Amino acid sequence: MPGLSTFARIWLLGNVLLISACMPADGPYSDDIKAERGWGADPIPYALVKLTSTVVEGLAQYTPRIANQFTDRRAPGDILLGTGDVVSVTVFEASSGGLFIPAEASARPGNFITIPNQTVDSEGNISIPYAGAVHARGRTVTEVQRTIVDQLKNQAIKPQVVISVVEQRTSMISVLGEVTHPERFPASAAPEHLLDAITRAGGPKDQGYDTWVMLERDGRRATVPFGALVFDPSNNIFVHPNDTLYLYAEPQTFLVFGAVAGTTVSTAGTGVESTSPSGAQGQYAFGAWRISLAEAVGKAGGLNDAVAEPASVFLYRGEPRQVAEKIGVDVSRFDGPIVPVIYQVNFRDPTGYFLAKQFDMRNKDILYVSNASVVEATKVLTFLRLAMATADDPIVYATTFFTLKTAIAGTSTGGTSILVGPGTTQ
Repeated sequence: MPGLSTFARIWLLGNVLLISACMPADGPYSDDIKAERGWGADPIPYALVKLTSTVVEGLAQYTPRIANQFTDRRAPGDILLGTGDVVSVTVFEASSGGLFIPAEASARPGNFITIPNQTVDSEGNISIPYAGAVHARGRTVTEVQRTIVDQLKNQAIKPQVVISVVEQRTSMISVLGEVTHPERFPASAAPEHLLDAITRAGGPKDQGYDTWVMLERDGRRATVPFGALVFDPSNNIFVHPNDTLYLYAEPQTFLVFGAVAGTTVSTAGTGVESTSPSGAQGQYAFGAWRISLAEAVGKAGGLNDAVAEPASVFLYRGEPRQVAEKIGVDVSRFDGPIVPVIYQVNFRDPTGYFLAKQFDMRNKDILYVSNASVVEATKVLTFLRLAMATADDPIVYATTFFTLKTAIAGTSTGGTSILVGPGTTQ
């Protein structure tokens, strides 16, 4: 800059940088994101992770699964009796003339007697004639049968006992929420899976991709999309007695900001203007139980080729500490169980599209596409041009006024005629 001192040059450069920092923009500059620095007195720390095949593979191991919370994949054991269950007890003897079968047993259809239905009482017992109180709560039917036989074998003739559960009130499974027939039903002696239990309740009310399934068992909970049960068999674990399944509708969504197609940009003096109705900034629904990052960018209309920087596409997400550590983040500088992570994908790299296709979106993710550096520079130069023109306006107005004033004063003394109106001169 000829004619400017070193101080003037530094002052001008500093003001250009200050102006660039205050220019209107869709979001943070890519350089600020890559530097992992925030603004304000107490910025939130985050980790920047470049999307690579290693990162994608690491995240795939931690896809939300019910099986991650409930690791026991074995089928449930035999159903146990509990307080309130109603049972029927039948005692058989080998011949007549025993404890329960009279001598005239030939007039009866068999050598057995059925005791009236009993309810397991608050102490967990049932009452059997000549055997007294028999503990049943927390035991299987087979175990209770053996106990009754042991207590009768010295009195009856080779006794055998058969117990039938008339009404099961404790080993129940509850399926609630967005199902056709919410209900609470007895657990089956044959092992069933989560989808079997949901089917017994009539299945989801809608197509299922906006439906979530929450399993509660023994004070623990896990939640996955309904589609995860259908398409990922590892989630369709066995249902256990006293499990609660709650289905609810909540569309999976993600937010889009920045230079995506559909964002209108008009930069004065450059002729750059882009508008596309196919997508825009805002909130988008998955429309499926699972979509990839590539599909999410496509839903937003793709990148705005007039202003977007393809190498600076970012995805904001909070990851559990163990997941963040798995993908190489130094978690020691973060507090709490969730680590803020910003993933960067480079769409200038041809392989970036493959990675985006393999990277699964999560509910409430934030997608941000940064402007190209040349766009930000153009904004600054345009602003400076307007500012300089505005600063020159008073000088131009003053010069014009002075010129007119001088011309008028000269005509008053020199006699030059000036036309001041139709048909009049001075």
